[in-house]
Amino acid sequence: MARTVAVGEQDFGKIIEHDYFYIDKTLFIKEWWENGDTVTLITRPRRFGKTLTMHMLYYFFSVNAAGRSGLFAHLNIWKEEPYRKLQGTYPVIFLSFAAVKAASFEEAYMDICGFIAQEYRKYAFLLKEDGIQMARGQFLRIMDGAVASVSECKAALQVLSEYLYRYYGKKVIILLDEYDTPMQEAYLNGYWDAFTGFISGLFNFTFKTNPYLERALMTGITRVSRESVFSDLNNLAVVTTTTKKYDTMFGFTEEEVIRALDEFGLKEQMDGVKHWYDGFRFGTCASIYNPWSITQFLDEKVLAPYWANTSSNSLVGKLIREAGTEIKAAVEDLLQNKTVCTQMDEQIVFQELDVYDDAAWSFLLASGYLKIVSYHGIDPIYGRGGRYELALTNQEVLVTFRRLVQGWFANQRYGYNSFLKALLAGDLKSMNVYMNKIALATISFFDSAKRPSAQTEPERFYHGFVLGMVVDLAGRYRVLSNRESGLGRYDVLLEPCSRGDDGIILEFKVFDEAEGEKSLKDTARAALRQIIDKKYDTELKARCGLEQIRIYGFAFRGKEVWIDGGCMEEFCETKMKQK
Repeated sequence: MARTVAVGEQDFGKIIEHDYFYIDKTLFIKEWWENGDTVTLITRPRRFGKTLTMHMLYYFFSVNAAGRSGLFAHLNIWKEEPYRKLQGTYPVIFLSFAAVKAASFEEAYMDICGFIAQEYRKYAFLLKEDGIQMARGQFLRIMDGAVASVSECKAALQVLSEYLYRYYGKKVIILLDEYDTPMQEAYLNGYWDAFTGFISGLFNFTFKTNPYLERALMTGITRVSRESVFSDLNNLAVVTTTTKKYDTMFGFTEEEVIRALDEFGLKEQMDGVKHWYDGFRFGTCASIYNPWSITQFLDEKVLAPYWANTSSNSLVGKLIREAGTEIKAAVEDLLQNKTVCTQMDEQIVFQELDVYDDAAWSFLLASGYLKIVSYHGIDPIYGRGGRYELALTNQEVLVTFRRLVQGWFANQRYGYNSFLKALLAGDLKSMNVYMNKIALATISFFDSAKRPSAQTEPERFYHGFVLGMVVDLAGRYRVLSNRESGLGRYDVLLEPCSRGDDGIILEFKVFDEAEGEKSLKDTARAALRQIIDKKYDTELKARCGLEQIRIYGFAFRGKEVWIDGGCMEEFCETKMKQK
């Protein structure tokens, strides 16, 4: 009989006690311990078992779990006899920053002080031990949380480590889950410098200058740059998604998925499960499945984007929305199941996310949205990271990306849908009405002073703007951009997937009085002439043999838009008569 799937349960003790569905990853304990690293940082995408692993370590090592060896009696780690003696023998400090999602530095600081205070309260019994020398006033202030000074909070975990060492006679193990969640919030909400000034001091006291530390493990999604928060931490072992260490310990291997599907009578669904949830690559293991989605599928028995619904994806959406046109064009390629080659460094420098496109790619890779197809080594000229060939991870991520693109126009959803309907129907008047409404409300939202914009690279900016709208037609149309056809490169081409639809070519131009254009209508006509003169329809005719192709010229001036166009054959005849 198949075990119960306890969706969302991350407490290792409850899972084992109730015999809920669990794939045994307890040999991570042995591997981590034998590696001997004093401080380890492991980065994995969200919902990949990081928190469950931390709970597992707590139940195995913590003196508070002494006498609970039965949790491990039927698991792989218990087959390693020397490790049986370690269970329940170390003082453990266990914190999670997963809930630190503050809008200001002050709020984030108080949240972290509050979590430290909770940990102090677990060991409040130390105040009654006469044999332990401690600054009782300091202990009480930190335990209260609200009255401790900044300097006391920075040193608080080191101080607690000392008290625990004096009581138990053993150095402490420190577990910090989701260490980078508050850093992402600090970047998004504009208090990065203030926050990193505090957190770097906390990490320095806790992990570098702490003489009472036995081992420490941190988990998160990203590898934040050493310069930001780990500047003096020379004892840190960093394990990213491309590192060989622990490559099968987070996420499910294909063999584990096959066994799970067999247990639940779903083995015939393997092809669909692989298409939707496989594709993650950690170290040398090229086939890792998303564990959150697999467990959801075992429970629901329906292939769906479960992982995509576990977060607002706010930072990912911001990076793509405010990116330059190169990234927007690359996203289009990714949505067509193509790969993107880019230079990047896996280390995340949050201050550079607004400056360097490769910083955005490294975040998308660390977050699990992209997978590495191939790696080409450090750039010999610039030396800034290696050359990576990247692709969307799987079908589930493809659905997520499409939703992100659609989300760009969420505030103008009615006009957005109406514009696409007008475009498909060839209703030129309605196209103009709805496009102007969308442009008025949305272009300032797209435009970022830190990015190439409507002022600095106008045609490319509007190209990316309209491309973000029509990408929703994928399925009915093959959306192509900036490809060679005829005597030049068109802006956007919509190739129908069925013979019942017209082919559509879109060309964008920004009003230029120096070119003799007196109005936006002149600019739109110039765009149409370019489509005809450059024979941009060549590709469509050669591949599809279409009976009718429609062409549209988009003219922009600030937030004003004028669209002209229609059947290409009619416009060709008009042009011939003018000659």
